[in-house]
Amino acid sequence: MRRESVPSPWAGFLDAAGRALSAPVDVHCLGGFVVSVCHGLTRPTVDVDVLSATPHERLQELLSIGGRGSALARKYRVYLDHVTVATVPDGYEARLQPVFADRFDKLRLFALEPHDLALAKLERNHEVDRDDVRFLASAVPLDVTVLRARYLRELRPLLGNPTREDLTLDLWAEMIAEARGI
Repeated sequence: MRRESVPSPWAGFLDAAGRALSAPVDVHCLGGFVVSVCHGLTRPTVDVDVLSATPHERLQELLSIGGRGSALARKYRVYLDHVTVATVPDGYEARLQPVFADRFDKLRLFALEPHDLALAKLERNHEVDRDDVRFLASAVPLDVTVLRARYLRELRPLLGNPTREDLTLDLWAEMIAEARGI
């Protein structure tokens, strides 16, 4: 993780959300917020993609406090978005990385490890996903061997159309190698 200070408007938004929670909650984050805030991509984003929260019963409270349309979202023009369609590697939880550790009252953010983050984008494979992976390829840098092994062991068995994603992974491996100049 690169940043130690929380950029605006996230600092105010996340401080307020943490103070408003009735009890502590761990939030698993992915998407553009993680690529931007944790790894330095300069593409702006207006949401924190939330994969899950622990304890799970805090998720609805968290979304009512900072979700789309909430008072905090209107004030800061950013929001929390519960992602329900992403397929992530089995066992990603063991590799979560703290984001701004101990910074927010009752709100603890954790980001997907960069290889898991890239794999979470594989199935959708939009242009912005490819751009994020290209960026991570050199910024982290991503290791194609780790990516491929984790894909085969932890993600492929969960996919609806693994043959298509096999091809996507092969294309991404070439893209990563090119981005890293290998």
